[in-house]
Amino acid sequence: MPRGGKKGHKGRGKQFSNPEEIDRQMKAQRELEENPGAEKESSESGDESSSDEESETKKRSGVEGLIEIENPNRVSQKSKKVTEVDVAAPRELSRREREEIEKQKSKERYMKLHLEGKTEQARADLARLAIIKKQREEAAKKREELRKEKEVEEAKAKR
Repeated sequence: MPRGGKKGHKGRGKQFSNPEEIDRQMKAQRELEENPGAEKESSESGDESSSDEESETKKRSGVEGLIEIENPNRVSQKSKKVTEVDVAAPRELSRREREEIEKQKSKERYMKLHLEGKTEQARADLARLAIIKKQREEAAKKREELRKEKEVEEAKAKR
């Protein structure tokens, strides 16, 4: 049982075809069976107003046929032929792609400056390396002096 005042589909009125419409369809079918090429000729020589109406109903079915206003914001996609597509034309990049390329370029620029020693981090690294070099040189000198002292002591001990 339907609730809330809703009615089912069984109580609807029936639609009957118009007898004239049935006759016209039967004639068209007979002509098509007799002469397969006659269909093209009859459609060209027939009422153009009826063909216009049929094309409109084919184009617009359902609610679209009732509403005359078209959506001005709707952009219909047009298919392009293979010959029309220009492969060599520059493609517009998306925001993410642009940001990625920009990020890579800035990283390359930074690395170039870093190798030249022009960035703050590179200067700090070079200063740290200089300090380490001095420490290693001093340690090497001390080791050399200790080795020489041991050699002198061994020479004295052997005498």
